[in-house]
Amino acid sequence: MSLSCAMAVLWGRGAARFGRGLWPCGRPGLPAEEGTLGGLCGPRRSSSASPREDRRKDWGHVELLEVLQARVRQLQAESVSEVTVNRVDVARLPEHGSGDGGCQPPTKVQLGAQGTPSGLFVQWAKRLDKDKQIQQKRRQRLEKQLQKRAQNPGFSTDAKRLHVEPRLLSKQLTTCLQGCTQEVAESPWEEQLAQVLQEAPRKLSLDKKLGQRLKTRFANRQQKILAFLKCCLLTGHQSLAHHLLVTHHSRGRSQELLTLDMYNTVMLGWAQQGAFRELLYVFIMVKDAGFSPDLVSYAAALQCMGRQDQDVATIKRCLEQMSQEGLKLQEIFTAVPLCKEERAAVLRAVLKAKPTFKLPERPLSPVNNSKLLRDVYAKDGPVSYPKLHLPLDTLWDLFKQQLRVELASTVCVKSVEKPVAQSKEVRRARETLKVLRLQWEKALYEALQETKERLEREAHTGLPSMFPFLCLLGEQEMVQMLLQALQALPAQGESFMGLARDLGARTFSRHEVQRQQFSGQVEALKRHYRQYLHLLAADTEVPEPYLPRQYWEALGVSEPPQEQPWPLPVQVELGRLLAEILVQATKMPSNLAKPRNSSRLVPLLYHVYSFRNVYQIGFLKPHPAYVQLLATAAEPTVTFEAVDVPMLCPPLPWTSPHTGAFLLNPTKLMRAVDGTMHHQRLLENCPPAALHGALDTLTQLGNCAWRVNGRVLDLVLELFQDKGCPKLSVPAPPSEVAAPHEAPLPSSTGLVDKAELRRELARSLKESREMHSLRADALYRLSLADHLRNCVFWLPHNMDFRGRTYPCPPHFNHLGNDLARALLEFAQGCPLGPHGLDWLKIHVVNLTGLKKREPLQVRHAFAEEVMDDILDSADNPMTGRKWWMGSEEPWQTLACCMEIAKAVRTSDPAAYISHLPVHQDGSCNGLQHYAALGRDSVGAASVNLEPSDVPQDVYSDVAAQVEVFRRQDARRGSRVAQVLEGFVTRKVVKQTVMTVVYGVTRFGGRLQIEKRLREMSDFPQEFLWDASHYLVRQVFKSLQEMFSGSRAIQHWLTESARLISHMGSAVEWVTPLGIPIIQPYHQEVKVKQGGRGLQSVSYSVNADSSLKPNKLKQRNGFPPNFIHSLDSTHMMLTALHCYREGLTFVSVHDCFWTHAAHVPIMNQVCREQFVRLHSQPILQELSSFLVTSGRQQAEGDAAGAFDLERVKHSTFFFS
Repeated sequence: MSLSCAMAVLWGRGAARFGRGLWPCGRPGLPAEEGTLGGLCGPRRSSSASPREDRRKDWGHVELLEVLQARVRQLQAESVSEVTVNRVDVARLPEHGSGDGGCQPPTKVQLGAQGTPSGLFVQWAKRLDKDKQIQQKRRQRLEKQLQKRAQNPGFSTDAKRLHVEPRLLSKQLTTCLQGCTQEVAESPWEEQLAQVLQEAPRKLSLDKKLGQRLKTRFANRQQKILAFLKCCLLTGHQSLAHHLLVTHHSRGRSQELLTLDMYNTVMLGWAQQGAFRELLYVFIMVKDAGFSPDLVSYAAALQCMGRQDQDVATIKRCLEQMSQEGLKLQEIFTAVPLCKEERAAVLRAVLKAKPTFKLPERPLSPVNNSKLLRDVYAKDGPVSYPKLHLPLDTLWDLFKQQLRVELASTVCVKSVEKPVAQSKEVRRARETLKVLRLQWEKALYEALQETKERLEREAHTGLPSMFPFLCLLGEQEMVQMLLQALQALPAQGESFMGLARDLGARTFSRHEVQRQQFSGQVEALKRHYRQYLHLLAADTEVPEPYLPRQYWEALGVSEPPQEQPWPLPVQVELGRLLAEILVQATKMPSNLAKPRNSSRLVPLLYHVYSFRNVYQIGFLKPHPAYVQLLATAAEPTVTFEAVDVPMLCPPLPWTSPHTGAFLLNPTKLMRAVDGTMHHQRLLENCPPAALHGALDTLTQLGNCAWRVNGRVLDLVLELFQDKGCPKLSVPAPPSEVAAPHEAPLPSSTGLVDKAELRRELARSLKESREMHSLRADALYRLSLADHLRNCVFWLPHNMDFRGRTYPCPPHFNHLGNDLARALLEFAQGCPLGPHGLDWLKIHVVNLTGLKKREPLQVRHAFAEEVMDDILDSADNPMTGRKWWMGSEEPWQTLACCMEIAKAVRTSDPAAYISHLPVHQDGSCNGLQHYAALGRDSVGAASVNLEPSDVPQDVYSDVAAQVEVFRRQDARRGSRVAQVLEGFVTRKVVKQTVMTVVYGVTRFGGRLQIEKRLREMSDFPQEFLWDASHYLVRQVFKSLQEMFSGSRAIQHWLTESARLISHMGSAVEWVTPLGIPIIQPYHQEVKVKQGGRGLQSVSYSVNADSSLKPNKLKQRNGFPPNFIHSLDSTHMMLTALHCYREGLTFVSVHDCFWTHAAHVPIMNQVCREQFVRLHSQPILQELSSFLVTSGRQQAEGDAAGAFDLERVKHSTFFFS
């Protein structure tokens, strides 16, 4: 074999292993680029029950070399030079046949014998020795300094002098400051305050000519300083916060970073301690910096004076100055977020100066005046809000269980992977892991203490370090969090950025839970939630009907001040620091066979790099011996964050943009990319009543109780623990993935064959990654389903920036695939009634997809014809005729078969209590909204807005129109049109027609059609490009003719977005329910953080409203996002009216679910609310909004003649 062939084969043998080593962390799939945030937002799971991989004697040259190189780099960082020129030791597992089990990598690698120049290793060794000497000298100097400090008992870090008095620019204020510091009797407080409240120098403004990158860096520094100051207040380091503020204020350029919020933050800290002198220092700095004190500033001053019992003259002077500056005293109690104790202190000061002052009365709950919601909030008329099926005591016990879960932060779930036998080898591996984890716990504890001491010294120099953030949690809790992250680390490694981002987010979440626990909010929550359950429990009554949000507000629950999430730069830097601690502190014995007798330790984690496109990504990979130890131990657990698991009690009602869903864990009303704040600002600035429709909808969706379909789960687990069944969406284990071909190539193999080999290896690696991703996703879902098998649970909801709703728990919900939906059913059943069984039969036919173009009577008759198959499927799903497996949605079909079988076998089917959700889908819902907006009669008929005897199928209509064009071109002699004869089908055009309304371009449509044509074995593959290019043109042409009004509206929306983005603004609008929306598409700015440690981290910021808009995304995104906001509005209206009717209702966007007995009522409500929505002047109001914003010209009225009232009589509008 030639040398080149041998290298190709050698690469092939190691490529798959190397690729597997670069799988992403946490969630399965391809690793995210370190330059983006897209792969960093999803939660990570911990699984120690991953499938055991086949042991291989050949560890692979590439993987071994990778570990060795990583070890060399890590030794450089740690100054532990244990690498010799010709030998590198790695951790060893017991040999085969020794009774200890496991596999054994080579104990020695003779690198010099492989032909590699030994001189290179000599240079490495010399460099390592030199670095070791330098580090040893540094350590010696540090030890001498520590000895001196230890010999001086009066020295401590806390005793080090911190700056209190600032250096000012104003001479007048400098004189005032001197008066404060001298504390002479001739300069009383009121005179000093009077001087402070005079005019001051103007604020130095930031150079407007700075580039976008520098502005982003400047803003990041400001965010970091503000977060540091707030964190210091939370951890009791008020003097440190004051020191940093003074340090920056006293430096000319650094003072430009300071904002009024920063000064106010420090003032509030001193106010809480009643330190008036220090607060006055900050007040002086505010005026010296050119700021005018705002309500928060005066609230801090009044609070401090109230705590200190200050004299009346000083308080009066403060109140007079407030009045002169146009600030209203009462607004301090309504607009400034203060806790109960702080409000009392402010009130005490105010009453001293103004004894007749009265607190502003609590405003009445605002009323939503939207025409669309008038009936929802009407007090007159019949109301039958549904109640849960559980009694009060049961719900209270469930609340206490959920509270314990959230206080613990994590949930440990038994894995559904097939358990391994309890052999001696397994027991030894688990014992070894237990010993190692105790050692790691101690090492992490010490490393965390050392890091905090170092960062505290850094903070004393005036730098906003991570010191206060590390003090938020107890050291033991922080160590446990790091150990959980270590256990969650996949065998293939995880991106350093992903781990850092996750650790930062976990720290904030745990801190928020602790803050509420220590501030007494948990006890208050218990009292209010007990009262709230009286509205929901089956055995209690309330005086008058309330919506959950209304009842919660009626209880008088005061919303405590909310802590804003940490800025993304802070979360990333904190997570990076914790990840480095994890890498540096965790070691393992070099010989795991005898860990107690092994004195040599090697790193547990290795830091390596890999390229993704043009980006270099840092990865943390566990040592192969540790991975093998985990596989041998096969611990049967999967650990989830508490927010990733369905709730065990009804969620809190949504009452504001930041209050609702989970009991303690913070949840955003509007989910967005991390670092995005403009969505939250829009929500907080809009009138509270404008959000009532969205808040009540999300609360109602979250209050739906669920349970697991145990029979379906048992069948799925049987397949999952065997070999899987990809046809039924049950992924196979990794052992079932075909191994790549590794036979040696003949010496005569040419370049073309070698290239084909590389492609084959790449395909094999891709398939392996996809299999791993699907398997892990199924593992999480099925483990949670098994954990909740005998429980009632709830799925809290929030929404995206368009108003579309989503369950918060990501792994187990009804928005998943067919399998996920089949595992869920309503916990609260409902009798079928006279027509419920008929709807179950129609539903099972709908799921099969066999009678899509037939009326309901034909579908019902077909169900009667195949009743034997339905019952056989229910009785013998795996051994019978397996009729259900041929369905488009097999698992949901099987669940429906089982429900029908139980119903028909009862003595009275009408009395049977059914728990199965029945679905009603919109008919190409996006085109339905376009047709209604344009009153397009032709388009309305194609998407079932027009009543008809049989359902219309827009996909078949488009395919027929394309076929007409194809025949015309074929007669003219078009070769591609002739080749396409017999290939223009509904399936070929469906995806493009479905997505064109959501902004798909001709380029994307061509790829969709090419994929469909490629699946046809008899289509000539050499015509793929020409045929797909031809068909996409014909599809767009057909849609233009069939939906002329719709296409005109889409063009107007696109042109409007183009003009708005060219003006430098993002597209904004307000939905018919009053939800403010802004498109989060902006130009990306790369942000790089940290030059020390293992590596710097970089990420893209593209969702900040201060950045320039991305014109292409703003233009292409506006039409689909606007239509999505309309379909979410229609869903919300349907949900609220169904709730008023007493129905159980949930949705998957444009697919509405309810009990079989209630389908006719839901259908009627659905049609009525669609007509009411589109009876509003939607386009005119949108145009007026854009004109008011000065962004676009007005749009004319809709030109079509379609009568919307006809939708109320359309059977197949939703069916």
